[in-house]
Amino acid sequence: MMKSRLAALGLLLASALAHAAPFTLDADGRLPVIVTDAQPTYRLAGGVLGRDLQGLTGLASTRSDSLDDCRDRCIMIGSAASPLVTQAAQAMGVDLSPLRGQQERYIRAAGMVDGRSVLLIAGADRRGAVYGVVDASRELGISPWEWWADVKPRRRTGLVLDGARRLSPAPSVAWRGIFINDEDWGLQPWAAKTYDPVKDIGPATYARVFELMWRLKANLIWPAMHDSTRAFYAVPGNARVADDYAILVGTSHAEPMMRNNVGEWKKLHGPFNFFTNRERLLGYWQERIDQVKGFENVYTLGLRGVHDSAMEGATSPEHARDTVQQVIGLQRDMLARSLGKPAANIPTVFTMYKEVLDYYNAGLQVPGDVSLVWPDDNYGYLHQLGTAKERARPGGNGIYYHISYWGRPHDYLWLGTTHPALIRDQLERAWSMGARRMWVVNVGDIKPGEYLTQYFLDAAFDAGVLRQDPARHLSTWAAQAFGADHAAEVAAIQQEYYRLAWERRPEFMGWSQTEPTRPVRTTEYVRTGGEEAEQRLARYGALVARAEAVEQRLPAELRDAYFQLVLYPVRSSANLNRRILKLDLAGEYALQQRPSSNLYASQAKEAHTALVRDAAAYNALGKGKWAHLMDIAPRRLPVFAEPAYPSWSPSARRGCGLVYPAPHSSEASMLVLPAGRQASRSVTLVSYGGEQLTWSVAPGAQGLRTHVQGGLLDASNGYEQRIALEYDGSAKPALALQCGGRTVKLNAQAQDAGDKALPGERERIVVLPAGSAAASSEWALQPGLGTSGQAMRARLDLPKRTSLTKAKPLTYRFQTRSDGGALLRFVAVPVHALTSEHRLRIAVQLDDGPLQTFDYTTVGRSDEWKQNVLSNTAVRSTSLARLKPGVHTLRVFALDPGVVLDRIDIVLDGAPHYYGMPPAD
Repeated sequence: MMKSRLAALGLLLASALAHAAPFTLDADGRLPVIVTDAQPTYRLAGGVLGRDLQGLTGLASTRSDSLDDCRDRCIMIGSAASPLVTQAAQAMGVDLSPLRGQQERYIRAAGMVDGRSVLLIAGADRRGAVYGVVDASRELGISPWEWWADVKPRRRTGLVLDGARRLSPAPSVAWRGIFINDEDWGLQPWAAKTYDPVKDIGPATYARVFELMWRLKANLIWPAMHDSTRAFYAVPGNARVADDYAILVGTSHAEPMMRNNVGEWKKLHGPFNFFTNRERLLGYWQERIDQVKGFENVYTLGLRGVHDSAMEGATSPEHARDTVQQVIGLQRDMLARSLGKPAANIPTVFTMYKEVLDYYNAGLQVPGDVSLVWPDDNYGYLHQLGTAKERARPGGNGIYYHISYWGRPHDYLWLGTTHPALIRDQLERAWSMGARRMWVVNVGDIKPGEYLTQYFLDAAFDAGVLRQDPARHLSTWAAQAFGADHAAEVAAIQQEYYRLAWERRPEFMGWSQTEPTRPVRTTEYVRTGGEEAEQRLARYGALVARAEAVEQRLPAELRDAYFQLVLYPVRSSANLNRRILKLDLAGEYALQQRPSSNLYASQAKEAHTALVRDAAAYNALGKGKWAHLMDIAPRRLPVFAEPAYPSWSPSARRGCGLVYPAPHSSEASMLVLPAGRQASRSVTLVSYGGEQLTWSVAPGAQGLRTHVQGGLLDASNGYEQRIALEYDGSAKPALALQCGGRTVKLNAQAQDAGDKALPGERERIVVLPAGSAAASSEWALQPGLGTSGQAMRARLDLPKRTSLTKAKPLTYRFQTRSDGGALLRFVAVPVHALTSEHRLRIAVQLDDGPLQTFDYTTVGRSDEWKQNVLSNTAVRSTSLARLKPGVHTLRVFALDPGVVLDRIDIVLDGAPHYYGMPPAD
């Protein structure tokens, strides 16, 4: 009888909590008292919540360690095991048992305690309570970037939180972290000269970093470790502030046993050589373990060089492999002795970065309780993931990923440009292959990689994020930062920004490389004669116009945030492209005897001036809050240096002429149009020799309409006019221009476009985006990924094949009208094989021809790999002596899981040479 009554009472209480009234936060012009456990983490969490509520309401809050200081309404934050929380929970009828044995979860509920209205946030542990606060702030409209990017909350009244009982979900990935790295040009000078009293990245800076990590639900830090920065443990207070914020501390792939070798290994210690200086290395590690054993740590095992370099003293890869294995055993023994527990119960990881992955694949044995951490190739492509055997290890698997990098073939330290669709693809691979113990992202200086950092960490906390198109996450982020009214446009601007950078990151636009550093050279965007570069400049110009238009519509209090998160990266990326491409076009046009070269050179100079101006504006934001944070030339690489601006004398050529879209092709002197289809094209009217002339559209145009009807060719436009044309599909298009007293006729040729339902030629190229194929159950569309934005990925659970008997290919139908030789280019995203047991093979068949097999696997840091990561493409081709005109069928079969096909180009003889995706109707 008693049991049934207790059960009934429990149901009644549960029912009451499930229908609890909303908890009002700003009733009667007052905020609730924030009552917390007395431990520093809870006090800090209470302070964060109080500051957030003040930002929303303008009202000051009070924090206390005692419920006695709460008269009528309070928010209680603490551990589910503390007397403060357990007593309140009992009075409220809140069952905290679901938190028993859990990590990083919380229960939130509203109720009454001794006549007081209480909102309880009870954490299974310290971080659980913190995430309860973070979730409450997010629900109220506080952006994770409220301090780090000045996303100010909108002032309002009538704030409420749901009072119903909720149990938060468990994190998807256990250890979710950031690596502050390559901080020499941003975070370190900012901390030293602007923000931190210790004149370095010290406790004040780390407190801000850790609060950001709270808001992003990250729990692990690999601290800054370049020689520009004092070592983390060398700065008093750093370790204590990490513990106060309940942040686990680890060290990077190059820093075993919680040491920062660059800052801590001194010359007086002798060589960093295990073979000749073994006892000193062991003592060096032991000293640190003894210092930090009272904190929460994740210990990196292994041995590399002093910095990001290979082991010193090894005579061969096999010697290095065996030594690393020996060192891991010694390190585990050291940890077990110092921490007084079995090594299997101590959080340890082994990160297989660069040459270490080679040692592992050559047979290095890692104890099963050590977490294997698989790195990317520094450019966002995971090298490999665990096999079924490796996934079954008790230590589990993790990943180390870059959105910022210093090194060969070229740095990208300046702007955050990794495409979210690529991040999604790679994290889906990690999740599906069981790498769920640790996800760490190299964030460089944190800024300006804000959004990418959040996307990575949001997915780490909730892998469900990966089930949605990344554009949806971006739109939600934009709404939280800038409001629902602006979200769609801000997200669209960001998507175009990432799309343009996917084709070529701004840092890579010099076509130079580093380590060794090589000079810039002419870009491949001018191989067509200029049209591809002009199109890229036009897209960037349109993007900047859209971004600036949004800025004007935003409330003043959000414009600093918008500048940091959207406008600065967009405009600076555009201006570096503009400076480089305008100079390249100036040189190309001089060779074509066009008079616009001097104008283009002056526009290139204007673009560099704009780069300098925007960086100065960034550093002046918030009355100097971000002074010394933005540097437009990290490492002072050649791509960033202001170039010389040449000038050219007018050519001897005179008169008006037309330049067609592909001046370096077999269609150099004509405009080929697809009869029966509408199309958009452009041509350029030139006054050779730099004569000032008027022009106009002559009467009698057929099938073609110009966007402008006339004008003046003079110095302001470089004596040229780019004329946009709209074609209506007419069989006999005609257009003439009056220019300087003479008539210039457009050589327009309408050619039969065939079946309107099938893709066909444009400039003697047929482009087939991978996603345009008929559906196949063995391939999945990856929205936004690739130059086409329609990449197709072979299923991650697809078995590797030796036979195509039951294979379901991607099938494409297309048509050609030209008769002659052709090149079939299969453009893929340069991912790596899923595991060590796989490769990256496809088989292709044109019409009823023979099957051909292509393998996209690359070896190490080969020249092919370098070009792949610089262009985000991997290409395999086959030549045809003749491709007959007509309709063709092309089939692509997946032989391995995870292959990502971007597009297929059918390039017919005489076609222009494009760097990126050729245009298609």
